[in-house]
Order: sequence, then C-alpha cells, then structure tokens
Amino acid sequence: MDSDDGVREWTGNIVSSKKKCLQGMSSHHPSENGGSVSLTDVLLRPKQPNLSSNALHAYGLHITLALGAHTDNTYFTDPAGLQTFHLLSHMNGGGGASLLVDGFRAARILREESPAAFWTLCRTKLRGHSSGNEGIAIMPDRAYPVITVEDDTSWQTSEVTQIRWNNDDRAAMTGSSFEEISDFYAAARKWVDVLRRPESEYWIQLKPGTTLTFDNWRVLHGRSAFTGEREMCGAYTNMDDFVSRWKTLHFSKSDILNAV
Repeated sequence: MDSDDGVREWTGNIVSSKKKCLQGMSSHHPSENGGSVSLTDVLLRPKQPNLSSNALHAYGLHITLALGAHTDNTYFTDPAGLQTFHLLSHMNGGGGASLLVDGFRAARILREESPAAFWTLCRTKLRGHSSGNEGIAIMPDRAYPVITVEDDTSWQTSEVTQIRWNNDDRAAMTGSSFEEISDFYAAARKWVDVLRRPESEYWIQLKPGTTLTFDNWRVLHGRSAFTGEREMCGAYTNMDDFVSRWKTLHFSKSDILNAV
C-alpha cells in the first residue's frame, strides 16, 4: 500500500469483490508510528480517531451489544462509498466478529420472492438522522429509498445501484398515509428476513493488524456482541473519489477522456 502498484491492486480487488482485507497492518494508530499512514494518506480520509470501547459511550453506541446488518451514513445526502475498519487491540475478552451481507444479492432475492416488497422499498422514500449527540442534527437533503435502481420505470429488471438501510437511524415517516406505512413495514420485514438468512451472512473475526474495507453502497455490515476492551479506528471514502482513484490507476488518460 506504499506505492501506486499496491493501491492499484487493492482498488482493483475492491471493484471486483466489493470487500478487501489487508493483513499485517500496524496495530497502532497511524499518528503514532505511521504503520497505516499509506492507507489513509493515499486513498482514505479519517473517519474518527481511534476509540476504545469505553470512549464510545460518548457516541451513544451500544458498546458491547450485537449490531445487525446495516449501511452507514443513511443520514448523509451522499453516504460514504467505502468504509474501512482497523482493529487495533482487543484485550480481556472475546467476540466482536464482523458481519457482512451483500445487499445487491439480498435485493435480487427479494425481487424474485416478493416483487411487491421490492418495489415498495424502491418507491418509499425515508429520511435518516443523526441527532443523538450534543450539537449534532444531521439529515440528508431529501428522503431516499432503501433500494435504488438505475431506472424506476423498469424496476422489475433494472440494476440495483445503492442500498440505504439502518433501522437505528431511520426517522419517522411523517406525511405518509397509513397504507404507505403499512406497506413499508410489511416489505421491511421481508427484507430483514432475507438479510438474516444464514446463507446471506459472511462472518470474519478481525485481529489486530488486519483491516477490512468494503463498498458501503452495496455491503451491509454488523457485529456480534463482545466482552473486554476493544480499540478501533476507521475511515470513510467518498465513492466519487474512490472511482476516480481506481480509474487513474487502471486506465490511461486518453482512455478516460474518450469515455467521457
């Protein structure tokens, strides 16, 4: 990751697999010894400083409880394209396995098994919010659907382009009729059923020195409950920035301009 060749391979793997693990990263925060500075400086921008499980009390998180599959930043107008987790340490306990779910695959299954539920999650617009912490009141510019497809007029076959799902950040459906709310909850139950199927879930136990990066527009993530003290750091990357970096590392300038 300390050269363009390394970043080229890494970004290519993310495009092809939508997730990537890096082994052997430093178990220290980047600012301490530079162990993962290449990851942050070359491609990523800081998400937040490394936080211990005790410090996370200030962020209102259920520190040791399991977290269900979700995407981050549903309260942003433009959610992060990539998300990276780096487990720095985990002492005096266990658990905390990371959960990944392919949202595009889940959407495809929902469309096959329940077209009406799929269409409801495409047409019903929801707002997310981040307003639990002092001095914070973030909401997107408008309401967005759980499932975004390339062309609403042909939703039956159109390609899924983005998933926005975080039940903990979902705002109230004010202004919606009783029928609209009822339809949404019925569809949401079927959606969650697909997400929670064993065949939908991929589990990985992060260890100090391993980072996990995934496509936040496609891959939902979660975590099993844990005991002990964990210290994590992470990063968000804008999707446009990532795609730009991938393009410039894999294609010539003339090829890129000819495709404009």
